[in-house]
Amino acid sequence: MTTDASARAIKPELLRTYTEDFNKDRANLIAADAAVSAGVLKAATDYRGVRALPRDFSIELKQGSITNQERSGRCWMFASLNTLRYELMHRWNLEDFEFSETYLFFWDAMEKSNTYLENVLRTLDEATDSRLFEAINWGPSDDGGWWQMFAALVNKYGLVPKSAYPESENSRNSDDFKQYLNSKLREFAAELRRRSVAGASEDELRALKDEYMGTVYRICAVSLGEPPEEFDFFARTKDDAEADADGKAESCKCEGKSDAKACKCDKDKSDKPKTGKDERPQIREIGITPLEFYRKYVPVDVNDFVTLANAPLKNRPFNQRYRIRFSANVAEAGDMEFVNVPLDVFKKAALDQLTAGHPIWFACDCTQFALRKDGFFDQSVVRVDQLFGTEFTGDKAHGLEYGDSPSNHAMTFTGVNLGEDGKPNRWKVENSWGKDAGKDGYYVMSDAWFDRYVTELIIRKEYLDDATRALLAAEPVELDPWQPLTRRCR
Repeated sequence: MTTDASARAIKPELLRTYTEDFNKDRANLIAADAAVSAGVLKAATDYRGVRALPRDFSIELKQGSITNQERSGRCWMFASLNTLRYELMHRWNLEDFEFSETYLFFWDAMEKSNTYLENVLRTLDEATDSRLFEAINWGPSDDGGWWQMFAALVNKYGLVPKSAYPESENSRNSDDFKQYLNSKLREFAAELRRRSVAGASEDELRALKDEYMGTVYRICAVSLGEPPEEFDFFARTKDDAEADADGKAESCKCEGKSDAKACKCDKDKSDKPKTGKDERPQIREIGITPLEFYRKYVPVDVNDFVTLANAPLKNRPFNQRYRIRFSANVAEAGDMEFVNVPLDVFKKAALDQLTAGHPIWFACDCTQFALRKDGFFDQSVVRVDQLFGTEFTGDKAHGLEYGDSPSNHAMTFTGVNLGEDGKPNRWKVENSWGKDAGKDGYYVMSDAWFDRYVTELIIRKEYLDDATRALLAAEPVELDPWQPLTRRCR
């Protein structure tokens, strides 16, 4: 249909009507005063909504110190490591612990670079403006990722404590490092395509790719420092524990014995002279490799987790396994997969895992109806509908289909509050934005916000129902890399 320019323009007479309508409503003037002075989120904060979300929970897990991804897109990595460190701390009776996020960040940059160049070789016949190549070329080695990318890195490279490979300026603030790494990778891609047109064989192109990866390694090593091949590990267990021959912390052996008049463990402790020396049991490892450390000290297998999604889209039927093409970071590990399930199945798996005492990696849109500084995720707290005088009625399907609320951040559930009816009404969230964000680093999420904006959970297989577990053996439906639920969390 053809229309002239005047029909497409904003009409001056309508603008006059808009401003007259705005100024004759006192609520608009008050809202403008508040928003212009304090910002939209502060002006829209509803104190009644805040009071309706207290920060106590009937089920709550004891976690270590809050971590901080700072100015980087490593949320998925932090959330993954926070999930595992909880299991390590409670297995070995440690007061606190943090893995090195930089260690996996180094290898993720290397692996994404290699996979990007491999994907370039797989798509030599694609035009550079094709939708597929644009998706591949969008962020060759960007920071974002998913749990399965984390699992692929751990399977191949293991884990190290933060003391063995601490943060650097370029892991804390990754933009400059990744900007120039991505620029170089795109130069390499253009040359591979040029050589292919000139008649180079696949073997010649792959040899050139291997040469390029030497430059990638140099960029990563200059930016982050080389990762350790082996390291020493030292930790002290809590005061109320002893270490067994394998280094595992054990509690008092007299506990629960009704015939014991006095605890022998306490007597042994009281007989020792107080010197000021730290007598807590020690765990010591000399020259352990990252893979050895993961296998010995992490009491869970990263391959025993499944990605559940709740995406109520017509073209994504529930109770189906899906695979996203070109989504791997480690080329040989395979692409990301998930099982799409109804909300009741999705939420029950989360409740079962938390109730059993295990934290949960999850992904959501952290920007919608959220107070970053104060630590709230709830539409009843952020009343932009009242501030702007308009309802926001989009549902979960709309948010995914139209790209309004994609998964863009990963965090960890460490608690939930159950009402008298046994149903959840709020969730405790461990974030990775430092202790000054939220309440000492923790957020509270209403159950309604969970339903609307949480799209992915990482669940241990033992907490899946039989029907969902059976879907893991089904042939996956393949999705293109630009479809909903394919955006990497940052």
